[in-house]
Amino acid sequence: MFLPQTSVSQPLQRKFIYQYDLTRELVARDMKLLYKRSIFGVGWTLIAPLLNLAVFVFVFQVVLVLDVPNYSSYVFTGLLVWTWFQTSLFQSAGVIISNRALIRQPGFPKPILPVVIVMTGLVHFVLALPILIVFLMIDGIQLSSVIFLLPALQLLQFLLTLSFAYFLAAVNVTFRDTQHTLGVLLQMFFYLTPIFYDVGNVPSELQYLYGLNPMVHLVTAYRSLLIDGAFPALMPLLWIGFGSLILLPLGHKLFLNQSGRFVEEL
Repeated sequence: MFLPQTSVSQPLQRKFIYQYDLTRELVARDMKLLYKRSIFGVGWTLIAPLLNLAVFVFVFQVVLVLDVPNYSSYVFTGLLVWTWFQTSLFQSAGVIISNRALIRQPGFPKPILPVVIVMTGLVHFVLALPILIVFLMIDGIQLSSVIFLLPALQLLQFLLTLSFAYFLAAVNVTFRDTQHTLGVLLQMFFYLTPIFYDVGNVPSELQYLYGLNPMVHLVTAYRSLLIDGAFPALMPLLWIGFGSLILLPLGHKLFLNQSGRFVEEL
């Protein structure tokens, strides 16, 4: 005897709506807490990248001149992409420890917490896009129709970041040095990603090793869409997508396996 399709789909539909509403509320909560009693509010999303941009423009356009066209737009694009990735990973590593009250609530869906962190980073990225467009206009860059591929690229970065976020969130509860080690590694990979220099400056014999960093290809892809008005190289993005589809279930499974010990570890 087969159950009616509606009787099966309704619990799934209610679960999806619950998860969606909970994610939205937690993202809103994080945004409010982050800028509570702040004079500039969400403006802090832009202040750090703009200050870094000013430093890079001064150093590499005044002191040590790099021959990179549209340098301000070039660097600001890289900074926004990297900031979303770096902030999401660093905050995800401590998300269980910083949400003790929620973790101790019976029935609370713990796997939603890394999703909220990465989603909050995406919101900040989207809020900064108008300022990036202003930089593009100042540099005389006209947006082309390939800009409509931007959400697909954001989805790819979201999946990749979430894959790492689950691993870090699960491991850091037991090994508290994870977040400190991550800070050092992210600082190192910042310089191993073409944020303020051209990837073409990397020696040819090191290009393959350099290309193992997925953020190299994501940053380059964003610049292709926004600055060059061209389709990005497809093969590296396919590999990133394929890797994310493998890492995400593995990270999620590790997180679920560890989640039963979160309360006692806290």
